[in-house]
This record gives sequence, C-alpha cells and structure tokens, in this order.
Amino acid sequence: MKYFIGIDSSTTATKTLLMDEEGQIVAVASSEYTYQVPHPLWSEQEAGLWWDATVKSISTALQESGVSGEAVKGIGLTGQMHGLVLLDKNGDVLRPAILWNDQRTGAQCDEIRARLGKQKLIDITGNDALPGFTAPKILWVQEEEPEIYAKVAKILLPKDYVRYRLTGEYAIDRAGGAGTLLFDIRQRTWSPEVADALGIDPKWLPPTFEGTQITGRISKDAAEATGLKEGTPVMAGGGDQAAAAVGTGAVLEGIMSLSLGTSGVVFATTDKVVIEAEGRLHSFCHAVPGKWHLMGVMLSAAGSLRWHRDTFAPDQDFDTFVNSAEDIPAGSEGLIFLPYLTGERTPYSDPLARASFVGLTVRHTLPHMTRAVLEGVSFGLRDSLELMKGAGLADVNQIRVTGGGAKSALWRQILADVLGVEIVTVNSREGAAYGAALIAATGSGVFSDLETACKSVVHVTGQTAPTDAQEVYGALYPIYRDLYPALKPSFDALSSFDQ
Repeated sequence: MKYFIGIDSSTTATKTLLMDEEGQIVAVASSEYTYQVPHPLWSEQEAGLWWDATVKSISTALQESGVSGEAVKGIGLTGQMHGLVLLDKNGDVLRPAILWNDQRTGAQCDEIRARLGKQKLIDITGNDALPGFTAPKILWVQEEEPEIYAKVAKILLPKDYVRYRLTGEYAIDRAGGAGTLLFDIRQRTWSPEVADALGIDPKWLPPTFEGTQITGRISKDAAEATGLKEGTPVMAGGGDQAAAAVGTGAVLEGIMSLSLGTSGVVFATTDKVVIEAEGRLHSFCHAVPGKWHLMGVMLSAAGSLRWHRDTFAPDQDFDTFVNSAEDIPAGSEGLIFLPYLTGERTPYSDPLARASFVGLTVRHTLPHMTRAVLEGVSFGLRDSLELMKGAGLADVNQIRVTGGGAKSALWRQILADVLGVEIVTVNSREGAAYGAALIAATGSGVFSDLETACKSVVHVTGQTAPTDAQEVYGALYPIYRDLYPALKPSFDALSSFDQ
C-alpha cells in the first residue's frame, strides 16, 4: 500500500494527514502554536513554529499509524495564505512573519492603487489591494524597516517556508501566489509590471508551480527530523481554501463549496478567469492545474450563531438552541439580522460595519432571533453568490457545505431556500489537509488528474433541495440588501464610541 501526506500549516496549528492510495484517512496529527499581537491591528508569527509543528505532527502521524516513512510516496502542502516571510541570502528568517489577518497596511494599499491605478491592478491581479494580502506588507517593511528590507533575498508564504525546510528548495504554488497581489492572474505567474511598480526585485520571488507538480524532494536533514524517506517528492499543493475545495470535490464548474466556520467562504471553480469589476470578490488561480476560482468571504458566519448562543443561552447545547427555531416561519415574521459583528469583507470591505437586529416587535421571541441569525448569515453568503453571477459565473448546480454550521439540518434548508440551489454534504471532513493529500497522490500518478481523484474518493452523503420558502426569501433579500447602505452613516458615527 502506498501512502500520502497532506500538511496544513494554519494560523493556530499544523495538521498532518496520512492517507492511503484509496483515499482512506489513516491518521491525523496536529501540533498547536500561537501568534503575537505586538501592536493593535498587528498579527505576527515566528516561522520556526511551523517547522517545529511540522516535524512533530509528521512524526506523530507515522508513529500512531505504524506506517513507515518509506511507504509515504508523496507530500502535498497547504496552509494560511497571504503571510509574508522574509529570508536573507543564507535562507535565515529576517523578522517574524506578518500574517493574513494583520491590518496595519491601509496606507500601503492606497499607495499600491496610486502607483498602478485601481482598475489596472484589478485587471492584472484579479483583486483590489487589501491589508490581508502580501504585497502591501512588503511595502510596509520597505518603508518602516529599511534595515531589514535591505537584507531581503527571498519572499515566501508560510507553507512555502515549510517547503523550504523540507526540501531546501524555494517554490510557490500558483493558488497561493495569486493571493500575494503580485500575480498576473491570466498568465498564472508573477507580474513584472506589478513588481516593477512596487520596487520588488523579481529575483526575490520563487519559481511558480501548478498544484500537482513536484517542487522538490525531502532532504537528508528533513528525513532525519521527521522519519520520512530522503528523496520523497513534495508537490506544490495550494492555498488553504483551494486545497479545501479539492478536499470536498469542488473542482468543476457548477459545483460550489461553502464553508460555514467562524467565517463564511463561498468558493466557485472556473475554467477561465472571471474578475468582479470592482474587486469585491477574490479571483485566484486554483490548485487544480489550469483552473481558477472566485471567492467571497464574510467575517462572521457560524461565529454569529456562536455569539448569539453564548450571549442569550450559554447553558444550552447548540442542537437544542438551533432547533428551537424550527417552528418559526421563514422570514422570522419580519425580523432581519445583519451579520457584521466583526465588520465585513464581502461584499463590503468595511471594518466599521456593525451587526443589527432590524424589525423587532413584542411578538418576537428568542427562537425568532435565532432563526433571523441563520437567515441573516445566509443572506450574507448570497451576497457573494450574486456578485459571482454578476461577474459572469456559470450556473451553479450544487453547493457542497462544510464546517461546524453544516451540521444543522435547519440551517442547510435555509441555505438551500435563500440561495436557490441544492445543498449537499460530503464524506470528506478534513478539508485542506485532505485536499493536499489528494494533490500529492495525483502528482505521484495514483490518479490521472484531480477531477478523477475527487470523483473517486469524495462522495455526497446528504442532499437538501430548495422549497417554496424561496419565495419568502426572494422577497426579503432586497430589504436585507438595502439595510447596509441605509445604516452605514450610523455605523461610522458609532465607531467613535468604541473603547
């Protein structure tokens, strides 16, 4: 039996997933770590934490499964996107990595738009400048830490630092590279025009690879540290959301994935480049060779439900709490929840946006409010779907839902009715790490391509079709859409009272 490993270097832990050649998960091991907030809005992490956690989680997965390192025939990488790792000419880390959720670079985003022009930037990269992306972080170091910037020899993303430690090679997958704001989205590689406008030396940028391509092999030092066999191939892999889409089988046009975690992610595979004209959606290369994807992100999805439960009924388990809303009619009798508890990203890039219950009357009860939260988050996810349709996305036939919120049958039904598309669950529950393992197996020749791999091992386990409630939600959605523009002046004014 051949085995394959997927390594997911996330913000809070590194997960190693061991899978056999038939797609069965043999072992999963995780090693946690923290990140630092040295100043308000900053988010940084020591790169060495990822390597230590990688070594520990690989070793644990092999030991617990009883699988030898020699039986592992390929490794795929995934992890947090957009983070900035700076190395000097000796391959040593110059400063803590600046992470995807760091918000210090608003001025640098404005500078990028000024140098290139917003529309030109969106046309080349597929995206507007946002503080989360890598490029504005590079400008920040250039401006604020010139003594460090002068020593830069290579720029990597977090998972690609893990790649470097595993193989000694500098490389980046094209899904991750597209999230740097330095890619030509159509050419699927670095944009000389963007790099030149930002004063970034092209030699600092590593070679780019499609997800299933081999980028290097396990070095002698890495083999000794992890228990893997020296020479084992390491594939390019993909950014966390692209790899997660592979893990759920969302690799074809018409099949969308929807993650209902703390945040909510709407992800659609495309066979050609699709760009939302105002940059309100992310347009990235997919981990699937030759494909792209559109992505919308709302900041408080299942996080809204957790806040609601923790605030109003902390002693109730989630199932009991959510199921109390089953007898409330669609539309919650005229009650709407705006899910902007932590600001918003799609479709409104607005850190000052606030959550709101609108339409409360004396007849509304806690179950009404609970259903309104489920519906409001669903409307927020529909915002991304509507933007995708407006940008030219092909018809969506099926949405594969994952994450903690997907466990609720009521929420799946509300999503089907709000989005007007069949909602399905699948047998894959390990997301990005499983996708990375499938990428490794495909790159090693077990499957002819990722589409075949997903068809072979990812299967639908449940289906929820839209009902007549679509009509109610169809009438309510425009009212929901009108609320943010109407309330934005109040949101902005209220921000001055933040403590």
